[in-house]
Amino acid sequence: MRLKALLQESNGGKLKRGTIRNIASLFKTSVRTVQRIWKLAAITSTDGRVDVSRRFSKRCGRKRVDIDFTLIMAIPLRRRTNIRSLSSEMKVSKSTLHRRIKEGAIRPHSNALKPQLTDQNKQVRLNFCLSMLEPESLNSNPTFMSMFNVVHIDEKWFYMTKECKKYYLHPQEEEPLRTCKSKKFIVKVMFLAAVARPRFDCSGNPTFDGKIGIFPFVFKEPAKRSSKNRMAGTLETKPILLVTKEVYRRYLIEQVLPAIRGVSRIEPLASRSRAARIRARLELVNIEFESSSSQLNRSRARARAQKH
Repeated sequence: MRLKALLQESNGGKLKRGTIRNIASLFKTSVRTVQRIWKLAAITSTDGRVDVSRRFSKRCGRKRVDIDFTLIMAIPLRRRTNIRSLSSEMKVSKSTLHRRIKEGAIRPHSNALKPQLTDQNKQVRLNFCLSMLEPESLNSNPTFMSMFNVVHIDEKWFYMTKECKKYYLHPQEEEPLRTCKSKKFIVKVMFLAAVARPRFDCSGNPTFDGKIGIFPFVFKEPAKRSSKNRMAGTLETKPILLVTKEVYRRYLIEQVLPAIRGVSRIEPLASRSRAARIRARLELVNIEFESSSSQLNRSRARARAQKH
């Protein structure tokens, strides 16, 4: 197209003054490119034919680096954790390896650490899976239990704060001041959560969301000194830093079991034999719960009597 425009503006093989600059601005290219095309057309014109095509071969430019990807399997895994170490072992640039990864020639993999199970561990896990089957359905059609009478309990530690937190403030607002005794030993608190299987009615509407409660391992202690925030003797909530077996058992009896009893919508749908086995297993815990609750009621009554 550029050559055709030049020929239209030419007169006897010569161009008018300013033609090359006008053609360059028309096709949004440089003046040197238009001059090169016109000069090449003048040299290669034979019998009225002009060839201004590129003189490059079919495979021009920088050649692609050939990599034998089978060599990757011979490199130790500890030297294949990042692109830098892998490129050093394969004697290939990091940019080339990055392009090959994008193309799919090299597959990145995130490897998770798995537990090393012995034959006894595998047998225990298998027995646990078999114990979750309904005994009446083992001979005909094995089916898993509905688990409507199962409560899942788990605990987790949480830091009271983080070493660095991000806030969005007003330009005229002062930066908040957060302090602690040591940034290396930030206070933690444990939470105990109890959930069960949700319940739905015949129309699919939820009747119970499965949330029983979350119980923090904390205790209340009166303040020893007065400050600008509270007077001496004010009850302060502090975390239990050492959660032992006795503390965990006390929370199960005093916090979790009353919450389970308080959720009246939980109705076990298991068979009578299964329910009888569950009641037999929880009989000792219920006895301890009754004794602990009675002791707790007596202590509360004594505290009220002392106040009056």
